[in-house]
Amino acid sequence: MRMIRAIVVSCLAITVCSVAVPQATQAPQAQTGSQTAPIKAVHDPELIDAAGYQKILAEYKGQPLLVTFWATWCEPCRAEFPMLNELAKQYAPQGLKVVGVNLDDDGDIILTRRFIARYKPVFPNYRKKAGGEAAFVGVVMPGWSGAIPASFFYARDGRQLGQLLGESNRDTYEAAIRTVLSSGAAGN
Repeated sequence: MRMIRAIVVSCLAITVCSVAVPQATQAPQAQTGSQTAPIKAVHDPELIDAAGYQKILAEYKGQPLLVTFWATWCEPCRAEFPMLNELAKQYAPQGLKVVGVNLDDDGDIILTRRFIARYKPVFPNYRKKAGGEAAFVGVVMPGWSGAIPASFFYARDGRQLGQLLGESNRDTYEAAIRTVLSSGAAGN
């Protein structure tokens, strides 16, 4: 399994190596016609543990929420990510909030930066701290193996309404999103 993961990570590195990640303290300039504009630097996702995940849920209570778990080495995650970005844009006017949680190892942070730079998510992303897997998984959903891709849907009152475990298509996501959006008006 480690060897397969290493091959996938290597392939991803080759695929995204053309994406530049600014490393300098001063933002580089991009040419736009006769003017230059600063290139937005990619920031590392904030690290969270089980308590951090609970804090995210509390922060979004009162709003329909989709939390998706992904990693750069996960091919189905990479396939779903652009679609999730589109869905986040599409359903934001109806109140849907989307949050991503990256499960890459600390050693893969460069790949994570490149992935975020490439896909430019419109939703916030966090990164799970190393260790504490049992506590973290227990907070997300008791019995969840931690396999990804995985997305969890929360009603406005904070209840988990459902989950999509494994790769899912747009129609399946949209049906789940519509359920979450209709789960009660704000203030209920």
